[in-house]
Amino acid sequence: MPSLKTTYEVGLDFLEFLGQRISKTDRNELRDIYNFEFKRDGSKEPTFSNVIRALVCCNKATIRNGKVIFQWKPKVRVYYCDQWKSFTQQNTSTSAPESVPASSSPKPVLTPKRKLASEILNKLKMKRAELIKDKGGVEITSDPKATKGKVTFIIKEQGKLFVVKFHIVNRGESCVYFTYYTALHKMRCFTLVDERRVNRVSPLLLCPGESYVVEVHYKVHHHGHFPATMYFEFCPEADPPGTAKPFCIVRELEAVVQSGLAETLGPESPYNPKQNRRLRPENRILEEGVPPESFITHVLRIMVKLNPYHYPDYLKKLAKHKLEDSERLSPPVRQHLRRVRQVLDTQLCMKNYKERFHLLLHLEEIQMEVDIKKYDLYGKTMTLDKSNKKLLILKVPGVAENRPSVLRGDKLNVCLSEDRNQPITVYEGYVHSVELERVKLGFSKTLLQKFVKNMKFNVEFSINRFPIRLQHRAVELACQHRLGDVLFPSDKGTGLTALPHLSMFNKDLENNPEQKAAVQHILSGTSKPAPYLIFGPPGTGKTVTVVEAIKQVNKSKATTHILACAPSNSACDLLCERLLGYVDAHRLYRLCAPSRDPRTVPQKLLKHSNWNKDHNSFILPSRKDLMDRSVIVVTLVTAGRLVSGGFAKGHFTHIFIDEAGQAVEPECIIGIAGLLDPVKGQLVLAGDPQQLGPILRSPLAQLHGLGQSLLERLMTQNALYQKSQDGHSGYDTRFVTKLLRNYRSHPAILKIPNELFYENELQVFANQMEREAFCCWEHLPKKGFPVVFHGVMGKDDREANSPSFFNVTEIEVIVSYLNKLMQTQGKKGLPKLSANDIGIITPYRKQVEKIRKALNTVAELNKWKDIKVGSVEEFQGQERKVIVVSTVRSSVNYVKMDQDFNIGFLSNEKRFNVAMTRAKALLAVVGNPVILSKDPTWQRFIRYCELEQGYTGFDYKDAEGEEDVVSRLASLKISSDDIDESPLQQHVHPEWRSEQ
Repeated sequence: MPSLKTTYEVGLDFLEFLGQRISKTDRNELRDIYNFEFKRDGSKEPTFSNVIRALVCCNKATIRNGKVIFQWKPKVRVYYCDQWKSFTQQNTSTSAPESVPASSSPKPVLTPKRKLASEILNKLKMKRAELIKDKGGVEITSDPKATKGKVTFIIKEQGKLFVVKFHIVNRGESCVYFTYYTALHKMRCFTLVDERRVNRVSPLLLCPGESYVVEVHYKVHHHGHFPATMYFEFCPEADPPGTAKPFCIVRELEAVVQSGLAETLGPESPYNPKQNRRLRPENRILEEGVPPESFITHVLRIMVKLNPYHYPDYLKKLAKHKLEDSERLSPPVRQHLRRVRQVLDTQLCMKNYKERFHLLLHLEEIQMEVDIKKYDLYGKTMTLDKSNKKLLILKVPGVAENRPSVLRGDKLNVCLSEDRNQPITVYEGYVHSVELERVKLGFSKTLLQKFVKNMKFNVEFSINRFPIRLQHRAVELACQHRLGDVLFPSDKGTGLTALPHLSMFNKDLENNPEQKAAVQHILSGTSKPAPYLIFGPPGTGKTVTVVEAIKQVNKSKATTHILACAPSNSACDLLCERLLGYVDAHRLYRLCAPSRDPRTVPQKLLKHSNWNKDHNSFILPSRKDLMDRSVIVVTLVTAGRLVSGGFAKGHFTHIFIDEAGQAVEPECIIGIAGLLDPVKGQLVLAGDPQQLGPILRSPLAQLHGLGQSLLERLMTQNALYQKSQDGHSGYDTRFVTKLLRNYRSHPAILKIPNELFYENELQVFANQMEREAFCCWEHLPKKGFPVVFHGVMGKDDREANSPSFFNVTEIEVIVSYLNKLMQTQGKKGLPKLSANDIGIITPYRKQVEKIRKALNTVAELNKWKDIKVGSVEEFQGQERKVIVVSTVRSSVNYVKMDQDFNIGFLSNEKRFNVAMTRAKALLAVVGNPVILSKDPTWQRFIRYCELEQGYTGFDYKDAEGEEDVVSRLASLKISSDDIDESPLQQHVHPEWRSEQ
């Protein structure tokens, strides 16, 4: 008799089988479904009564008045990721999962049928060589020929019939029954044909020497990869009948429909995840380098110390074991574990603020150190700088994109490749300048005297610790300066203040009640000491509101001093540009980091900045010079320089942080702790908690909440910033304003994000002519609906030692859309388009690279080769008339089980939201609908496109559903790559940030 556990698992399988019929309660009806529909012939499944008893015992069912009531919902499966090697996490949202304890790593519960299907898939993968082998005297050949069990063929003409023939021959000495054959995952583009219609009920007897033909007929109408795994089942003739054991032979098929462009973009070399990484020499002698001159000559004196804040050694050991107890940990290290877990498992408050954030920042740094080593170079040569013989030039691939980040003033270490004897001499090189992919380095005289042409070096990169040290100091200063009422605000009885009547600088705000109210509340200080929040969904004019508030505050009193911050240089430059002409030129100041490249600064801002021509660098001016300015615009990290300079607490009456949702909380408070008066000062945070938050490298830091910005924490956890629960809708405008008017997008583009993330409150206020510019485009599936989902059955490839994915079929589709846009622009009422009007968003670094290559390869697109192609992160805060999204992920092997395949970063709702809300007039999404539909957010979008007739390309209904595949796999008679990369590196491959 089956055990309770086995019976319970069968019960779970039955509940899943019931699907929509789970609401049925009649015992006899359920018994019939179980016996006649669910049970497989000849199976040893338990009786219906035993199954119900097991479900009742495990609280999945109750019996009331003879009726069976099931208490079961499909389980949400939770996964974890590797700090990253053994720690796999599928949840990549910016806030830590609240309900999952960090120490547990639950495996998904699979019902018996799915478990069997999963085991078969695993066997197909692990025992492929055995399964494709001819056996039992049976030989299977094919036309076209198979190589190592796989038939791959290219179809050059879409829609034309292509036939693959399988010749099954009995080469043995006794008869064999050909009992069954099938494709493991069926698609409408191919049909299986055989004369006798062989199946298990009517098998075909093949005597020695006899043969039989099975055909696969392909008729494909789209570019893409169309795979089939063919399964052939045989059973030797036996006496007595039924005693022989069946066996199977497997063949794989792949039809590839592609253009010449796809061949050009295909893998340049086979994917090889194993990289020859070497250990850095431990026993070393360091020769100090020569820093660039201006780094020694800043006028701003340091008044507040910045400590090193190194992480304790035991934490690195604990991080290696995912902060879990292990016998491998020494007793002293295990003693620390309890305290670490206690700090991380309690809710954030002012009491544990400093200790908790120190811990999280240490965990992040530990992972950063691991990730940066992946850029180390071996056997590289340097050249002498002709213009300055004291400098050596090193070529660093990827440095132009901050992968890795190398800035003026940073340090690299090099050692001679041939040097093997310990201790090894390591030469420190200061970065004097970065030109595209060339870095000029200042080394000691010792190396310069030893240097000869073609000398080979190993190069070590290191992280810039300055930003992380500033964050450590900020959390200490937050406690020291008692910022509790700012960081954990409560309603201190602030009464309703009469709002000032204002004449807006930007007259458009006069007609926008939300923007106007936000400016009035900020000016009257209704939220103090609590921060004032501007919740700005996409395209609602968040930065415009911040700029107007700064102008009004600056005008209100001569004694006001404003610090305007943002996480990135580009966001700060935008703020400063919009303030020009409204703030006295000599009172507005753009303070840049000494390491910033002046070529990245808009020309008109240089004269309002700390650029010093004589030193050819950004110089930090004196405290007095800075205090004379009314408005200082600076990145969050560089704001730490003002704290170091000893600015008096309260000098800045107002501190504004734009794009506050993109910074981790310790980064956000760099410019607050030590500068803001916790009682009189006004802090304003602007951002959108529904868009992308900060990017982290450490899964442990992510899990414990470092990925949650201050803005998001306040909006999700603090009562002041919640919608009122007393029946009146809306936020308390004394503390927060949600902007509602979208000035960017066509309503069809806005609809799904508005419904999923903004409670359908966003209103369409985009210029009608601009938003409807493509409504009559002849290549839309439906006129008047400028949203397209183009279904593609592509293949996600990787090449060389890059873990990042690319999909050439999707690139072919993107190029076809760009060609159509190029041919139709400026005609039939369509606007003319430049490269700046179009954006291509894709989540994988390698796909970005391949799309850029395509833009440079296709002659017709030469004018548009500068179209911006980038990750979702690179498009946050931006907009384009036309946006094309390439989702990349696809599965070339039938359907993999949920736990074996996931769409990773695509399943992050915030990433989806940002990608879908960049377009003004036309949004085209290219992706595999079968894979994407596994995610409820994507499924909703695809369904919307279907209902509105905006769906085109491969119809996913032509591919068999997962349940059908599971059922077939479970009936068969068949008795992943390890990569030393974090998922973050595989997908986004984020830029390395130094001081901005």
